Amino acid sequence: MNPAVLALEDGTVFEGSSFGAPVERTGEVVFNTAITGYQEVFTDPSYSGQIVVLTYPQIGNYGANEGDNEAARPHIEGLVVREFSPLSSNWRADETAQEFLTKNGVPVISEIDTRGLVRLLRSRGVMRGVLSANGKADAKELVERARQSPSMAGLDLATRVSTPKSYQWDASVIRCSPSDLEGPASPIRHHVVAYDFGIKRNILRRLVHSGCRVTVVPANTSAADVLALKPDGVFLSNGPGDPEPLTSQAAEVRKLIGKKPVFGICLGHQVLGLALGGKTYKLKFGHRGSNHPVINKVTNRVEITSHNHGFAVDPDSLNVNELEITHLNLNDDTLEGFRHRNYPVFCVQYHPEAAPGPHDSHYLFGDFVKLMDEAGTH
Repeated sequence: MNPAVLALEDGTVFEGSSFGAPVERTGEVVFNTAITGYQEVFTDPSYSGQIVVLTYPQIGNYGANEGDNEAARPHIEGLVVREFSPLSSNWRADETAQEFLTKNGVPVISEIDTRGLVRLLRSRGVMRGVLSANGKADAKELVERARQSPSMAGLDLATRVSTPKSYQWDASVIRCSPSDLEGPASPIRHHVVAYDFGIKRNILRRLVHSGCRVTVVPANTSAADVLALKPDGVFLSNGPGDPEPLTSQAAEVRKLIGKKPVFGICLGHQVLGLALGGKTYKLKFGHRGSNHPVINKVTNRVEITSHNHGFAVDPDSLNVNELEITHLNLNDDTLEGFRHRNYPVFCVQYHPEAAPGPHDSHYLFGDFVKLMDEAGTH
């Protein structure tokens, strides 16, 4: 095994072993606390521009397969783990995780103290870093390159990962095993136009499973072009980067409010907040994992939810006469969802499609369908 180095902008350096591609990458160093679902993390476009630390101690042991991809390729800049398995032990595996990351140009550093690294990121906040697995690393130079790399704040990555042209999506949720309790898909009865800010495939599968025909459009699509497609509802997707630069997208979304039912997830939630006059801010170390408790203030029930976001909507910036706060994070009171009091518009910060993660929030896709049902009867 070749050596690998992770250097942070504060001067901290970790030395370990290299797996994956023998290359060097820069990015914001963040951590995810999920126990399973590493391939979904690798391929989630919301991780564009980020080097991901996985807190679960062994990664790679069940390999990789086409069905678990959330996009056509990995979007993480690099991977940091305690122990990386070069073998796969799962009947669904098409290849090892190492083969998957190597062929897609993603470097991996293993055999480091990930617990110490996460404690550092929690206390100081996420930082820019450089992961070098090319065997040519000089620690001081890497630290300086980390300091010179762009900050995530103010960075528009959504338009970079978005689809260049519209396409149709018709694949539904796939049962992974005979023990999967997933019920049958609903018959198609609605047309949804989905803005791609970095959309995950399982969101698209969930929409189809709920009875929707889906047209995916680029992030810069105008409201007029969306309405010309004659949708029954509009979906705003997850995605990477800072929501604040997406002023034109927020302006177009504002034109859709009151015209069609709108549902937003993650970055879509933030863009909707901006469209409705709110403001966003950067969290110290973000929420990334599959075990975050959120209270639904409408039902007073707690949902265990999947998260991946480094920014949030400031609830104090929202007009409470116009908007109702529906969900709050029980760990830190971060705003996790709101809905419009007068129009069929709602959103959540977390991921109800939960890939990976619990299924507590699947009902939100049903809520979206109900809004489209009601709009169609008026």
